[in-house]
Amino acid sequence: MKITRSVRMRGAAAPVGVLLAAVWTAFQSCALGQTPPEPPRSGAESASEDDAVIVVAQRRQEEIGDVPIQITAFTEQEILDAGINSTQDFLDLTPNVILDDSFSYLNTFVNIRGVAQINNADSPVAVVVDGVAQNNQRQLKMSLFDIRQIEVLKGPQGALYGRNASGGAIVISTNPPGSDYEGFASAAYASGGRVETAASVGGAIVEDRALFRLAGAYLSDDGRIDNVFLGETADYIDHDFSIRGRLTLVPAGWLQVDARASYNEFRAGALADSFVPSGDAGDYQAPSTNLRGKSDGEIFETSLKWDADLGFAVLTGVSGYADLREDNVGDIDFSNPVNNPAGAFGAGQLGQTSILDTQLTSQEIRLVSPGDAPVRWIVGGYYLDTDFRAPATLFFDLGGGLAQANDPSLVLLRQDFEEDRDTWSVFAQADVDITSRLTAGAALRYDEDKRVQSDLLSDFSRSASFDSLQPRFTLRYALRDDRMLYASFARGFRSGGFNAPGLPGFRTEIVDTAEAGVKARLADGRFSASGAFYYSFVDDFQFFFLDLMTGQNIANLESVHIYGFELETRYAPARGLDVYASAGTANSKIRDSSLFPGFTGNHTPKSTDYTFNAGAQWRTPLARGLQAFLRIDYARRGERFWQVDNLDIQEPVNLINLRAGVEGDGWGLYFTGENVAGEDYYTDFNPSNYSGLGYDIGFLGQPSRFGVEARARF
Repeated sequence: MKITRSVRMRGAAAPVGVLLAAVWTAFQSCALGQTPPEPPRSGAESASEDDAVIVVAQRRQEEIGDVPIQITAFTEQEILDAGINSTQDFLDLTPNVILDDSFSYLNTFVNIRGVAQINNADSPVAVVVDGVAQNNQRQLKMSLFDIRQIEVLKGPQGALYGRNASGGAIVISTNPPGSDYEGFASAAYASGGRVETAASVGGAIVEDRALFRLAGAYLSDDGRIDNVFLGETADYIDHDFSIRGRLTLVPAGWLQVDARASYNEFRAGALADSFVPSGDAGDYQAPSTNLRGKSDGEIFETSLKWDADLGFAVLTGVSGYADLREDNVGDIDFSNPVNNPAGAFGAGQLGQTSILDTQLTSQEIRLVSPGDAPVRWIVGGYYLDTDFRAPATLFFDLGGGLAQANDPSLVLLRQDFEEDRDTWSVFAQADVDITSRLTAGAALRYDEDKRVQSDLLSDFSRSASFDSLQPRFTLRYALRDDRMLYASFARGFRSGGFNAPGLPGFRTEIVDTAEAGVKARLADGRFSASGAFYYSFVDDFQFFFLDLMTGQNIANLESVHIYGFELETRYAPARGLDVYASAGTANSKIRDSSLFPGFTGNHTPKSTDYTFNAGAQWRTPLARGLQAFLRIDYARRGERFWQVDNLDIQEPVNLINLRAGVEGDGWGLYFTGENVAGEDYYTDFNPSNYSGLGYDIGFLGQPSRFGVEARARF
């Protein structure tokens, strides 16, 4: 079955031109002294200088316009307005960032400024939730409910967040407990039998001394991507249930303790790549496996954070523990006996199982000076212990469904190894106000990552250490209180590691980035702009490929350069109307590769040369205290280069989402549409030369989805 492709615009000129025209029009309106319309309202709040976004990107509260980092921030109201319920939702609205699904339910590939996530390796993006680092790739994909704010930091953030922040960082803050009893409830139904519910409640146990908040979410989905061989959907979600509790204690005026625990359990479809014998990356085929893959798993997380005000500084301790398990079983040839009798490697139809079993224990201590001093500083240390086990099997598929995976007589190959990882770091940061307008900043972090791998099926073991100094330097100059220029240099470090036993390891990836940018808020805060040019020098760029003889491999490209720009703008031209436009480019070039010397000058694997986002939302009063709400979001992703040879290229993808509804005092009812134009695309594609199968396979993106949503606060 071939899926019809949608018509696409070509090239980056059109979206970038639209963005520049929007910026010019807004600047003309603000700069030429024209009388602006009344400020808009988002719910009950209007945009002004008084409601500037406060972020914690640099481990302290600051206005976003004062931070010399390109940050895309989503406040609680913006999260609700955009219908953000998952990691995918907010990253789709962020320039120069792409998040793709592939392989299992939790497995994702994030690409930020051309630095890409790959199979079986650490993420290039640090993820921090309520001050606790999420240290496994599969912790990135999550349901988002009862969220206060989301911040996406672009560019290396190693000095601030440690190893594996070479592309950037994501900082998520959930709603904290409050003194007043309050909560919310929401429910949504969409095509494909998708059901989403969420709720929270919180308040005081002992006034001003003990506060609590409890939140939960549930998701189920029959799916919308058909397996045309089995006649069943491949992307179903049997259930995804999450619950989170927070308890805040204030035993003394100088001490606050915050305890947090969460549990997530899921069962969903997996291993649903499509068989693409044509070898065309634009041939969008539906899955046709004879095994309906699935993922089962659970995640338990708990943390304890305390803040002690010592007068001259605040001492903070953060202890975290996470236990994550994901079991996967399904096809490995991604075909069936009818369209591919030879199966995988000529051995007939085969299936696979894999288990990810990880425990993470972390401790951070930091001392933070007051934020209003002319010299502001942070010092601290961090430790992480990771226990990781990854058993897997390859079994003969004789038509017995997934139950065959439990038959030892059908096992063709077995793999079982574990890794123990110990990571520690020390860090320091200082910002100095040289004048009332000029500020210089410097930060330095040292990380060491020790790894021991043991093959549980033999006596084989090996160990290695990876370490790096990660500096960061910034200069910030305030033209006025609402306009700032900055320049920075930062280093990111993604640890090296091991492939499966018997295969060579891979080296540390170092990303050095020079950046110059500008931030401005004009017209009483109704117009804002943030932009930067950057150039990244990457040593030992990590990438993934499959080899027929050796299997899955992570390897290095010795030298890669990535350069580009980012620009984000927002404007409120009239009461109730907000518009935005943003663009980002990431031109990646392979400069040196001993493994693939013929591909010098090519784009790096899975890279996209540009992204463009634009949208608008409008609120207008109706009768009897009601108001109408309308929002449209458009995202365009440039050409996708799937592998180092650049022979398989996906054309630009255009995605359109819609929300329309009616709102009252504390409630709202909405119609929703995602990918309303029905765009066909792959979120992952492995050409035959790098799939190990002798033919191409692709992982389809989500098709159109339409639904209704209701929510209420109390």
